[in-house]
Amino acid sequence: MAAYVIVEVNVTDQQLFSEYAKGVPATIAAYGGKYLVRGGAVESNEGGWAPKRVVVLEFPSMDQARKWYHSPEYKPLLEMRLKAGNAKLILVEGV
Repeated sequence: MAAYVIVEVNVTDQQLFSEYAKGVPATIAAYGGKYLVRGGAVESNEGGWAPKRVVVLEFPSMDQARKWYHSPEYKPLLEMRLKAGNAKLILVEGV
């Protein structure tokens, strides 16, 4: 069953975030993941939720999504992203 990583990101250091963005695609691909949404326009229609940036990743399974997030390849990039802004991130099983 597919799994999705959904992230709301508020970038506070664009230069550092740009470095992060260059390195992360290879780590996602290494775990069978792919981008579905990567920072496109956002339109808020309900509930007052108006994130500045949204990212949605798809992985073949929840296990692969977890392995990616906790991987040694992603760890230094995650540390970089945490310094470049703040985020809310969830893993969700799909259908």
